[in-house]
Amino acid sequence: MEADSEFSIESIENEHGVSLPQKAHSGQRCSDIPTSMLKLPASIRCMVMIPELQWKIFQLVHDTLVGSMKKKTLLALALTCKSFSGLALDLLWKKLNSFEPLIRCLPQSLWERKGRKLVLRRTMTLDDWSIFCKYNRRIRSFRACRILARAGTEIWRALSCPPFPLPLLPNLISLTWNIFAAADVFPYIRLFVPPKLARLDIEFNSFGPSEHSVLSVISMLCPSISHFKFSFSSFADSEDTSTALQRWSHLTSVTTAEVSEAAILHLFKLPSLRVLKFHLPPTPMSVDTKKLLRGSTLCALQELFVVCSSLVLIDAFFEGLLIAPKSLYFQTGGVDYTWALSDLISRVTDTCAHNSLEQIGLLVNPQSAGHNTSIRLAMFKPLFAFHNLRKLDLGTSHHYAVRWDDSVLLQMAKAWPLLEELHLNEYNHSSRGVTPNAFISLLQRCPRLVSVTVIMNWSTIDGHEISPDVPYKGFAHKALSRVFVGSPRIRHPTRIAAFISAVAPGVRAIVSWTGSRYHPQSGKYATRWKTVQDLVKSFSVVREQGRRMMLVAGEGVDDRGNEGSHIAHPVQESENRDSVVGGDGDVYEDSENKSDSEYVSSDASSDVYSDESSWEEF
Repeated sequence: MEADSEFSIESIENEHGVSLPQKAHSGQRCSDIPTSMLKLPASIRCMVMIPELQWKIFQLVHDTLVGSMKKKTLLALALTCKSFSGLALDLLWKKLNSFEPLIRCLPQSLWERKGRKLVLRRTMTLDDWSIFCKYNRRIRSFRACRILARAGTEIWRALSCPPFPLPLLPNLISLTWNIFAAADVFPYIRLFVPPKLARLDIEFNSFGPSEHSVLSVISMLCPSISHFKFSFSSFADSEDTSTALQRWSHLTSVTTAEVSEAAILHLFKLPSLRVLKFHLPPTPMSVDTKKLLRGSTLCALQELFVVCSSLVLIDAFFEGLLIAPKSLYFQTGGVDYTWALSDLISRVTDTCAHNSLEQIGLLVNPQSAGHNTSIRLAMFKPLFAFHNLRKLDLGTSHHYAVRWDDSVLLQMAKAWPLLEELHLNEYNHSSRGVTPNAFISLLQRCPRLVSVTVIMNWSTIDGHEISPDVPYKGFAHKALSRVFVGSPRIRHPTRIAAFISAVAPGVRAIVSWTGSRYHPQSGKYATRWKTVQDLVKSFSVVREQGRRMMLVAGEGVDDRGNEGSHIAHPVQESENRDSVVGGDGDVYEDSENKSDSEYVSSDASSDVYSDESSWEEF
């Protein structure tokens, strides 16, 4: 922060003899321009005389450059001439991430540093406040993230009594007051809230009655809030934000914790609301509230995120609603019947417009009653109605595992041709995987897919030599870059890598065995999959080199469809990590007997998968 004081008007005036310029206006005439300005090149005079052009150029500097380079460039513009100074300083002070720069721009006789804090050495005078007012009106965005470390309590008391009407930052539009601000400092947030404040972001350790009272006052002082985000780390003994929310009628984005039924009704009646993230009450909603909600349309809603302790309560909340969001997310826990998740998926189909929904996320963390649950892939069939779906994400605890199925996966691919991300319990496992043919069908029908979780049976690939023929008639998916494979056990990383690099040469990340660190052989198989990931990258480079060599040499393609006759054997690693060269030099000899089941995710990764008879299917 040492450089911040260099960007003050006071330092510019004192060190360079520059006086504060008058604000430019569009009606400026040639006769108003100083004689010295007329000696400048025509292009420079044009920028000075046309404020709109000057603003666009300066804004481009502000938006393009970053860090100290942005500050130095804008400061240089401020020192160029009087016509540049005001606008350049406005952009320098537009966004402030700490209150320290404002204190440091005051005379050094006023303040000093004690440890990490800034403290006052004397009483603030009118001259000090005059300097302060040269900066405060320029700030549009303020983030109070390092208040405790930078400003002592006496500074806050002094700033609470300025010789002008509050707030301290009269043109502030966005205010973030985050978790590092302790409870004794939170009441000072009132010093920074002008009537035209539009964005308020509060992150706090806890939120009790006193903080709730301050927020209620802010809601009255700032009626124009459009973006409100409220979060805190401790949910114990916390007041909700319902009172404040019901005073704001121009909200477009709301992220908050648990709110009352009255607040939910208010939010669902706002025609401007585009983003809503909130917690449902832990008790069933009243019949009267549900009736009133059924008349809500939320015509502007684009994203809805609902958190609740129970799947059943979420399902009941959505009953009778008709909405058309692009993104829909749920997060829940607690103990529910096994059919609750299936009912919720069906409810989504009845609630959301089929042509609008593009993203669906389900995060389910149930407190299991001691049994494991198998999720059949067919459970997602009701979602086939959303033909514009781009993303489907199911995250569950280790008590849930998806049972993959070739035919249903093919139906998914047909129903969602625009799919970009498909993750069904990406960090967990399944004892039933799809065939390579089903995986290829998914890639062929979803050309935009960039990230996918797929549990495959790798036995047909791992158990056979690499064929010289081009697989799948040369099909290669160009977009796929990230694959989650579960916890399959493989013996030949080169064979697996050859298959993946042929059908998806753009893959750069293969995630495996992430939830199986307690499996006795997790390290061994995770290392093999890391080798697969590295080989896929290498194979892609070698394949590109081969294509370029053929172009240079003018070679064609032989009758068998092979690209050239030269085969490059990749470097591989043996079990003891020694490098070897050869077609199948990476064979790993395992002591256990081999079967197809070892090529899909391991059921022995934890005790919850040790007994197949304990699974329930729905």
